[in-house]
Amino acid sequence: MVVFFAILYALGSMVLGGMLIVTRVPGGYTSEVLWGNALGSGAWNYPGYLLVAPWGVISLPFLATWSMILVSIGVGIGVSVAILIAVRLVRDRRSSAAQPGSVGAVAGLTPAMIALVTLGACCSTTAAATAGVGLVAQSSGSTLNNLLINNWYLDLFQVSAIGIALFAQEMILEIYGGLFGLLPVGVAAPTAEPPPLTAKTVGVGALRAVLLLAGMTWSLSMFAEWTAVNPATASAVLWFQWIFQHQLLAVLAITVALFPSATARALTRPASSPAVMALRAGLLLAGLSLAAWVPPTVASAGAPGFLNELFGVFGWPVAWGSVAPVFSPGLSLYLRWGFQYLVLGGFAIAVAIRPSAVLGALRWTSGGTGSPTGSDAAFGPVTPVSPSTGLSLGPVSSIRRDPVPSAGGVREP
Repeated sequence: MVVFFAILYALGSMVLGGMLIVTRVPGGYTSEVLWGNALGSGAWNYPGYLLVAPWGVISLPFLATWSMILVSIGVGIGVSVAILIAVRLVRDRRSSAAQPGSVGAVAGLTPAMIALVTLGACCSTTAAATAGVGLVAQSSGSTLNNLLINNWYLDLFQVSAIGIALFAQEMILEIYGGLFGLLPVGVAAPTAEPPPLTAKTVGVGALRAVLLLAGMTWSLSMFAEWTAVNPATASAVLWFQWIFQHQLLAVLAITVALFPSATARALTRPASSPAVMALRAGLLLAGLSLAAWVPPTVASAGAPGFLNELFGVFGWPVAWGSVAPVFSPGLSLYLRWGFQYLVLGGFAIAVAIRPSAVLGALRWTSGGTGSPTGSDAAFGPVTPVSPSTGLSLGPVSSIRRDPVPSAGGVREP
């Protein structure tokens, strides 16, 4: 199943991205290995392979080909997992399994959905994949033409997106796998039951998803800027923007979205240690510089904040720190402001000031029992706990499927 969906996605990417062109070509078969071009540009495309046949043309640039292989494997795994969980969900219609089954099926489809949105982007050798490339350009603060010239960034973007999606998928399966008997014998399930499906759970889950998406795109947008600015000759202000405004805030958002409990412990215990205080001070500085305002000299040098760009849209004086934003006023600019500047900057400010309250609320979706789940299990052994009695249930292999009475009636562990 994985091989089938991987090949299917790879063919679709090659056709849409221009690596496979099916058309009539006069003459016979011609193939060669390309080691470079006369302009000396695009070193990441070589060595490449070119095949011209009567039925079409196949071009395989080096980096794009390997990126396509990795992305296709990820899509094959994600779709296959979704199908297997959906089949198990259909077979087991008991209410105790319905909720985790639905979540698991959505988790399995997440890598595939991300890959379909940017279908053909990693393989783009022409402007054929304008939909996927245009979406990547808008989320990265770049332009379509710039990314088509520097198509290495498209490969980096899509491979990173699929990798994070697969990692998140595995974490969700670790949480819900015990309910379906998907864990190996002798491996303890992270929790006895999933968190209840309430408005608070849905809201916190949506916030974690927004943080993950915004953090990933904001982190990768730094590399998009490298297509226009040479990092070796960049100014100190640009390095401040890349390290603090981009990577520090992006890493915080991604780690909180994937590891809320572990991040909460790292930032709150011990709260008075110099390293923790320095990190919180850096988060506060980075958050304020992105979500609020920076002095005119800093803004004009390439590290503006939200208010600096807002002043620029209103046409206010440069002495106030106003600068022109990357995009003209429109949906792309408003999404950039809302999901990157304000969400990431504001979240960093809140975490720097009140880490216990903010991160404690985000742990709501980590499990119904409050015990470590998913990746947090690395901080110590995890044993399933009965929510009704608080007693250890032992390893998963010893948990029976017999009904267990609880305060709300009969449930299945």
